[in-house]
Amino acid sequence: MTRKQSSLNFFEHVDELRDRIVKCLVFIFCAAVFSYFFIDSILAYIIQPIGQIVFTSPGDAFITRFTLSIFCGVILSSPYIFVHVWQFISEGLKDREKRLARIYGPFSIIAFFVGAAFAYFIIIPISLQFLMSFSTDYIVPMITIESYISFISTMVLVFGIVFELPLVLLILTKLGIATPAFLIQKRRYAIVGILIVSAIVTPPDFVTQLMLAVPLVILYEVGVTLSKIVYRDEISKKKTAHPS
Repeated sequence: MTRKQSSLNFFEHVDELRDRIVKCLVFIFCAAVFSYFFIDSILAYIIQPIGQIVFTSPGDAFITRFTLSIFCGVILSSPYIFVHVWQFISEGLKDREKRLARIYGPFSIIAFFVGAAFAYFIIIPISLQFLMSFSTDYIVPMITIESYISFISTMVLVFGIVFELPLVLLILTKLGIATPAFLIQKRRYAIVGILIVSAIVTPPDFVTQLMLAVPLVILYEVGVTLSKIVYRDEISKKKTAHPS
């Protein structure tokens, strides 16, 4: 391959990436516009666990509606985005890796929504109940709409992403990049990394950080278990293909 052909291929990939990003942004915009028509109902549902929230500047209520619409647009568009991500990545993969992408691509979408639902229906209510329990007659909670929506959206997105961890470890094992022994050996470093990530991406309170860290550790162990199963299958296939 000549240098000119190599450069052309690079710019073709850049153009394709740009086109895919534009398509995803257009889809998110359309989904956000659609969500805005239902934004008051969505807000009422989200605010229900704490009853009432306030805003402290004239533009907060509108900006929050706008931000929440975009967030809903991203959530609704996530399957479409995942498809484009997998399609773009698969072009640089070998045939075996492409097969894995086709098999596990849909599972990545499911894992994201399971994580988001786990955050919204389990983690967030427990966190709110614990944190709100510290209010008294003279310590009255006045939660702003901006901080509340930011808390909800951050937790939902973060949990949606971290629930991909077992799938990532499984795929790495399938590709021969990682082994169960390697994952077990690096468990201590993984736990330290999990604690650091939890401290960075969650609000600055110990309870919320712990409620992200614990599921992440469990997900890592689930990933190790899946890695063991896949690794045994791969070894068994090799022995069958090349009997001694």
